[in-house]
Amino acid sequence: MPIMGIPLGRITLPLVAASILWLASLSAAQAAEAFKMGVVDPQAVLEKSKAGKKALDGLKEYVTTRQKLLSGDEEELRNTEKTLKEELSKLSDVEKKEKEAKFRTKVQEYQKRAQEFNQELQGKQKELVDDYMKRISSATKTVAEKDGFALVVDKGSEQTVKIVIYNKDAIDLTDQITKEFDRTNNK
Repeated sequence: MPIMGIPLGRITLPLVAASILWLASLSAAQAAEAFKMGVVDPQAVLEKSKAGKKALDGLKEYVTTRQKLLSGDEEELRNTEKTLKEELSKLSDVEKKEKEAKFRTKVQEYQKRAQEFNQELQGKQKELVDDYMKRISSATKTVAEKDGFALVVDKGSEQTVKIVIYNKDAIDLTDQITKEFDRTNNK
């Protein structure tokens, strides 16, 4: 699209060339100042921030409650199994098969509940991580824009994919982002 009769390509190409020449003429120190890069550990932000701790505590409480229910079911199954073993010698073959079938059904129901619990837990964890990653990204953007960072990279961790092998502490923005995250998520 022409601007004042001059094709856009004729303006853009010289501007890009001038920018490249300008960057090339900068010393290494000036180039580093012109391009600030930082790193963040989102897992640490989640674990250190007040809102993140609250969410993780809520998830732990949920897990503990569900685990207690499953433990109660498991204990009931053990007691039923013990009682069944004691009674089997006194029962006829038909009664034995009937009791064993009922016990197997209870075991299958327990396994199904445990599997449903695990699926629920995975869903809740994914939901929490997705929600908090959006919030952490927003806090990261705020800190990066305020402090003039052109790029902020996720450090990763031993539990996830380790992306950054080495970084100077000076470019680690995790604490600043945690403070910003707490400021904007003080629920």
